[in-house]
Amino acid sequence: MKFIEDIQSVFERDPSARNTFEIITTYSGVQAMLFYRLSHRLWGLNLKWLSRFVAMLARWLTGVEIHPAAKIGRRFFIDHGMGVVIGETAEIGDDCTLYHGVTLGGTTWDKGKRHPTLKNNVVIGAGAKVLGPITLEDGVRIGSNAVVTKPVFANETVVGVPGRVLSDKSEHLSFDAYGVSNDNDPNVEAIKSILKRLDEIENKT
Repeated sequence: MKFIEDIQSVFERDPSARNTFEIITTYSGVQAMLFYRLSHRLWGLNLKWLSRFVAMLARWLTGVEIHPAAKIGRRFFIDHGMGVVIGETAEIGDDCTLYHGVTLGGTTWDKGKRHPTLKNNVVIGAGAKVLGPITLEDGVRIGSNAVVTKPVFANETVVGVPGRVLSDKSEHLSFDAYGVSNDNDPNVEAIKSILKRLDEIENKT
C-alpha cells in the first residue's frame, strides 16, 4: 500500500508524469523506494545481510542509497533520484520530497541516533546536505545546495552555507519545487541597499 501511494504522489509533484507504467519503469527515485520497502521489511525480519545486499543493488541500479534501517513514511518522492543518500538512523515523515544530490548524513561515528529527522511535508532542494541528529519540523523548505546542521522550526525556509532562515511562513499553500521560495534574501537586499546608496552619493559629487 505504501508503494502504491508513493507512485500516486508522483502525479501530484511532477507535471511530466504521464502514467503509472512510465513512472515504475523510468523514475529512479520510485524504483529506489520499491527496493527500500523490500529491504526495510527484510531488516525488520532480522535478515540484515540480505537487506543490505538489496540496498546495494538499489544503489547500483538507481544511484540512490537508502539504508534499510531508515524509517520513511507515506507518499515519499525522490525527484530525479541520482546521488541521494539517506543514513541508517534517518527518519522521514509523510508527504516529503527530496531532489537529486540530497544527503541526510551523520556527523559522528558514535552509535545511536546520528542522522536527521524530517517531519511531514518537508521539501529539500537539489544538492542540499542535512547533517546530524537534528529535526526539520513540519513544512520546512531547504533550498538547493544548502548545508543544514541545526534544527529548523515549522514552515521555515533555509538557504545558504551555512544554512540560514530566509523566511518564516505560517502556511505553505502550494508545493515549492526545489525548495525555492519567492521571498527575498535579506542579505541580498542589504547589499542592494548599500549599492544604491553609493550610487546616490556618487551622483551628488
